[in-house]
Amino acid sequence: MKKSQPRMRGSLRNRAEGARELAIAALGFIAAEPDRLARFLALSGIGPESIRAAARAPGFLAGVLDHVAGDESLLIAFAQERGIAPQDLMAARAALAGPGWEREVP
Repeated sequence: MKKSQPRMRGSLRNRAEGARELAIAALGFIAAEPDRLARFLALSGIGPESIRAAARAPGFLAGVLDHVAGDESLLIAFAQERGIAPQDLMAARAALAGPGWEREVP
């Protein structure tokens, strides 16, 4: 059974641009707190000196959203700060990287 994805309004281009903006905001949210940034860098394996170069790599912004989504307290804090629903972050992630792998369940 396939899981439905949240729908983002607007054209595909507008959704992708909105998703990029949200991911950049998420990166700024992470970077604003030294402990958050240290954890992100440790888990991603990216050094602070190479984060700008990494940000230009395909998939990086989707990875930022994955990181936020993977930590419930971080997700809730970011969603509250941005005034969005946590599901909006997942819709943005899907707009950047696609819905991901789905498996048929008997």
